[in-house]
Amino acid sequence: MTAIGTATGRRGRPGHSLDSLLRTAVALFNERGYDATSMDELAVRLGVTKSAIYHHVPSKVELLRLALDRALDALFAVTEEPGAIAGPAIDRLEHVVRGSVRVLAAELPFVTLLLRVRGNSAVEQAALERRRRFDRIVTDLVRAAEGEGDVRPDVDPAVTSRLLFGTVNSLTEWYRPDGGLSADDLADAVVTTAFAGLRTRPAAGP
Repeated sequence: MTAIGTATGRRGRPGHSLDSLLRTAVALFNERGYDATSMDELAVRLGVTKSAIYHHVPSKVELLRLALDRALDALFAVTEEPGAIAGPAIDRLEHVVRGSVRVLAAELPFVTLLLRVRGNSAVEQAALERRRRFDRIVTDLVRAAEGEGDVRPDVDPAVTSRLLFGTVNSLTEWYRPDGGLSADDLADAVVTTAFAGLRTRPAAGP
């Protein structure tokens, strides 16, 4: 099966692209839960027959895999950007946090689905393992920033990482792209709030 990024241009019967199929499926998974959603219900929501869906994907589990990979691929792409690779660790950490907020805003339904995964299938377990790999990247950045003297040393790096992304992940509960707050403004707010308490401060004068 081709990756979502190269498959979104495919067109099938009766005019639904894989991307539109995937977006509808994710919306339904988030509404009803993945296990409670049937292919019949998805076909009704799309206004097509099940055979039209199977033109694009062989199964419901493949829709889940594509959806989870879409969110995870976007998050890992942030860690490969120049701002996440070069420079002081604290700046790279800030870049990853800011970029993750932008991913959440751009791919909100997909990230929401990812955060609800509990490891009930091989696909979900693979997604959880990728999430753990992402968490380790962030924790390593926190640890490096602490070693460089830019992050307060009195909080364990793993705890700092969880607190940072606990804040980011909580945005799925209330953020709406059409609510008047842009992704950049949202990222600025998260970074300003989180890093004000994270960065070390210069010693006070006499």
